[in-house]
Amino acid sequence: MDNQELTDFLILRALDEPITQNELEDAGEQSGEALRELRDEGAGIRWVESEVMTNEEGQVTGTFCHYRADGEETIREHAERAGLPATRIDRRGEPLEGE
Repeated sequence: MDNQELTDFLILRALDEPITQNELEDAGEQSGEALRELRDEGAGIRWVESEVMTNEEGQVTGTFCHYRADGEETIREHAERAGLPATRIDRRGEPLEGE
C-alpha cells in the first residue's frame, strides 16, 4: 500500500436488529481481521473512525464509519469479509464549518 492514493469514504452500517455493546466489540474485532487480510493482499484500506448510533435502551442500531481506501470495491470486500452491512457508501466531501 506504499504511496497508494486513498480516497475518503463514509459508510452507513444500518443494522436490521439492534445489538449489544459486546456484540459491537466482536464486530470490531472481525473488522480489524478483515482489514489486516486485505492489506496483506495488497489492498489499500485504513479505518479512520466510527460513530455509533443507539436507541433509547442503549442498544447499537448502526454506525457511520470513515475509511480511506483505494476504491469502493475494497470497502465492499471488507464489509463482506467482516460480516458487516454496508448500507450506503459515499465519498467524503469537505466538512462543514460552524458552531
